[in-house]
Amino acid sequence: MYIVVTGAAGFVGANLVKALSDRGDCEILAVDDLKQGDKFVNLVDCEIADYLHHEDFMAELERGAFEGVIDAILHQGACSDTTESDGRYMMRNNYSYTRALYDYCTDEEIQFIYASSAAVYGAGAVFSEDPAHESPLNVYGYSKFLFDQYLRRNWGERTAQVVGLRYFNVYGPREQHKGRMASVAFHFFNQYRANGKVRLFEGTAGYGNGEQRRDFVSVEDAVRVNLYFLDHPQRSGIFNVGTGAAQSFNDVAVATVNACRKHAGETLLTLAELQSRGIIEYIPFPGDLKGKYQSYTQADITALRAAGYSTPMQTVEEGVAAYVAELCGKAGI
Repeated sequence: MYIVVTGAAGFVGANLVKALSDRGDCEILAVDDLKQGDKFVNLVDCEIADYLHHEDFMAELERGAFEGVIDAILHQGACSDTTESDGRYMMRNNYSYTRALYDYCTDEEIQFIYASSAAVYGAGAVFSEDPAHESPLNVYGYSKFLFDQYLRRNWGERTAQVVGLRYFNVYGPREQHKGRMASVAFHFFNQYRANGKVRLFEGTAGYGNGEQRRDFVSVEDAVRVNLYFLDHPQRSGIFNVGTGAAQSFNDVAVATVNACRKHAGETLLTLAELQSRGIIEYIPFPGDLKGKYQSYTQADITALRAAGYSTPMQTVEEGVAAYVAELCGKAGI
């Protein structure tokens, strides 16, 4: 019986495939679009049973090729570029594809765990899984919001587990292919290596320089949440996946730089020291992001805890230090 992971060569998907294969779940069907061919490196150290292009996978589902041989679909595949303006492309990839997989799982009584996003909350100040707090700022957020709404309308028709996971700002290994959409920890690491300094946005929306705050969550924690629900098929719902604490971009910068300095045997520095030495500098806030940017997010993880997930989440200081150590190892420094 297969466990299907869509977006399997992508960021969260590849980490999920790795975790599954490490624990012995080797009947993994990896589904993705390798038009960006260098993503293959994310699967090299993973044990999978087969790979299919996502369009071929859908065609095979429609002709009944997988009837009775799929236990679960972990749907991580999506366009995650929050600046993408082509709404037709976004809706086809994020809404229609997800809906088709959900409908198939409902027909076949298959577990369905899918990636939603904190982008559904927009610029709101409350981040709990309630439609009253949802107002996306871009078409990416809307594509995720719309499927969550579709699921709610059809909640009574589900025949097996359905779980939507609203990821907050995820960072960690296997994101190198994401370019500008990679985490700030990844960008800060590369900036510091190249130039000995990191750049953050100046203050906006009432926040000081670098003091915009997000709920930064390690990809290891995001994967653990996925596996928890996979192993508890009786639990369904839409859940936030974050730490439950907002930390500033300055916090991420300090954690990244100090992890690099520790690796090099150098003295750790405070934020004020990094600022005074010009290691942290601030650049103007981009005009094209105004009105489309979340200056503050903090996951309410009450529902996640009530569903029985009790594992502590890593702080920025803990998670970024581990991530930077891995990046340094891969860079040979």
